[in-house]
Amino acid sequence: MIRKMEEKDIPDVLQIWLETNIRAHNFIEKEYWTGNYEMVKQILPEAEVYVYEDEKNGQIAGFIGINNQYVEGLFVKESAQSRGIGKQLLDHAKSRKTELRLGVYQKNVRAMRFYLRENFLIQAEEMDEDTNEKEYIMGWEK
Repeated sequence: MIRKMEEKDIPDVLQIWLETNIRAHNFIEKEYWTGNYEMVKQILPEAEVYVYEDEKNGQIAGFIGINNQYVEGLFVKESAQSRGIGKQLLDHAKSRKTELRLGVYQKNVRAMRFYLRENFLIQAEEMDEDTNEKEYIMGWEK
């Protein structure tokens, strides 16, 4: 079930954010993510975030954060990946927006393939100045 994030969900969402970033972006120092944890913790309550709650056990399995038309992040817990949860979260966002944009690291091939499969197009290539990693800016329109 997908629903708007509630305050009680924040610890689980933060844990998924941290673990998934470290694993998916092993080309970036772990300290980058742990160093940004407190900042994300501060801004998360103000963001438009939708969580996927497993109806069997009530656990948060993933989430998507959106800022206007920009997807700040889409994360699915490792143990719940490859079950269509990311697609459901993205479809939920698509149902609420007429266009979406996002940045994805070029080295995150799995994410790149996912977004291309979901009809996002590469619109630009940029350098993330915080990590010195190349990323694609991708977009989708209804």
